[in-house]
This record gives sequence, structure tokens and C-alpha cells, in this order.
Amino acid sequence: MAEMRNRSAYHEYFIDAKYEAGMVLQGTEVKSIRGGKVSFNDSYCLLHQGEIWVKSLHIAECSHGNLNNHDPLRDRKLLLQKKEIRKIEAKLKEKGYTIVPLRIYFNDKNLVKIEIGLAKGKKLHDKSESIKQKDVEREMKRYLR
Repeated sequence: MAEMRNRSAYHEYFIDAKYEAGMVLQGTEVKSIRGGKVSFNDSYCLLHQGEIWVKSLHIAECSHGNLNNHDPLRDRKLLLQKKEIRKIEAKLKEKGYTIVPLRIYFNDKNLVKIEIGLAKGKKLHDKSESIKQKDVEREMKRYLR
């Protein structure tokens, strides 16, 4: 199964909470996701009129598409329960919180799901600390082999 991860999100943000959401897609978009043609560069989520939307998530046009092929950068609505949206909305009112897409995958029922994270931006010294931590873990793994 195709699973695409937003690696830069973990580098740029502290992830506080994760939510699984459905996404309103067109048929050619599903084909492209199945083929792994997704780019998270500059993608983000925003709350607008009680709905959560993912913006600038690039899903490449399907090579076998016809005139009905989709726009690769169109805004896509995320499907969450109202209770979850209210929780996210309350957190977003706090300073420094944002919503970022973390990964796209197919669940057991073969439906496209997107995992979004409630995130707080890292400062420069936090990023260098994360890099040091990863280096230490890598050295430990290498040493234990």
C-alpha cells in the first residue's frame, strides 16, 4: 500500500495531537495517490467556516486522465467529526498552533485517509537539538549492531 509521509513537518513542528480525516477527492486523484505521486511541499491546513481544508497539497495529474483530470493544487475538504473540529478550533485560538498534514495512506477499507497534526512551531535551537538527538540515536543503533 502507498503511504506518503511529510518528513519536514516533524522537523519544523512539535506535534501535540494527531487526527485521522477523510478527504474529498476526485477519481483521478485517488489513482495518483495510489501511485505515490503526492508532494507535501508548502502544504498546510486551515479552518474556514467550521470546515478544515488542506491547501497546496500537490497530487500530480493522472497520466491516464482525460479532460476531467483534476487540478494538482486544488483545495481539498477534510472530513472530521464536529467534536474533533471543535477541539482543533479551541487549540488554534492559542498562540502558535497550526494544523499540518502528516501522512496520506489507505486504510483497511481501501479509503484514502490523511493524518493531520496539531502542531506548534519549533525555534532554531529546537531544530538543532532534534538533529543532535537523531545523530545520537543513529550512533547507538550503529554501535549495537
